[in-house]
Amino acid sequence: MIDNFKDILNLAIKEDLPSGDITTESLGITNKKGVAHLVAKQDLVLSGSECFDRTMQAIAEEAQLDWFFADGETVLDRQTVASIKGNLIPVLKAERIALNFLGRLSGIATYTHQFVEQVKHTHCKILDTRKTTPGFRELEKKAVKDGGGENHRMSLSDRILIKENHIHMAGSLEKAIECALEKKHSFIEIEVKDLDEVKRACKYNIQQLMLDNMSNEEMAEALKHIPESINSEASGNMSLDRVKGVAEVGLNYISIGALTHSVPNADFSLLFQWEN
Repeated sequence: MIDNFKDILNLAIKEDLPSGDITTESLGITNKKGVAHLVAKQDLVLSGSECFDRTMQAIAEEAQLDWFFADGETVLDRQTVASIKGNLIPVLKAERIALNFLGRLSGIATYTHQFVEQVKHTHCKILDTRKTTPGFRELEKKAVKDGGGENHRMSLSDRILIKENHIHMAGSLEKAIECALEKKHSFIEIEVKDLDEVKRACKYNIQQLMLDNMSNEEMAEALKHIPESINSEASGNMSLDRVKGVAEVGLNYISIGALTHSVPNADFSLLFQWEN
């Protein structure tokens, strides 16, 4: 689990229970046993089970939680994902926070899996980006991996990726690459926008080229000039309808910001069975 999840969870609890659950507490019932069933309301790929666990442990620490699926596994609509036994009063208080984590992360895993399925007949891999929810990056990037995708940079500290603004700052594509090479970093990636920049970048000892917002035809032509020693990555305006054709061009990677910035939550319900 990520280092800062305790802080994220504490913020979520403070947000949803700043002065307790006044509705539940108004009933004056502190102990009511039963079983709660966590049920999928759509076909999905599970992610975020540990977040769900730790939320329950923080608020309903005596409840017994049993999982029937693991992160990365496919769950079908109406299947029971987990059960929670014991005093369900604190479980009721933890319900929304726990489901928010699970729905968000399973939504990312599910959407990623849909892209991965579209390209599985090729050698192309699906990458995420840094377009993540602030504070949730490690969680969301794990969800991408649960969906079968791979992680691009975790942060700006991971690797050099020279983009358009860096080129303008340096004065030219060549100057930007030469400055990076002087620092002797082990991995340098360059974003290029046309065939001319592809040819110029490939003169250097770099590791990866990002072909930004190019058509399939432009990328196919670019690959003729990219040596095997340099990986190719497509980026920009990727959709489920388009990604198959892009992968079939022969690229190594396709990066997709929508995996984390535009994904709908996966739908779950927590169904309570109260003992008489």
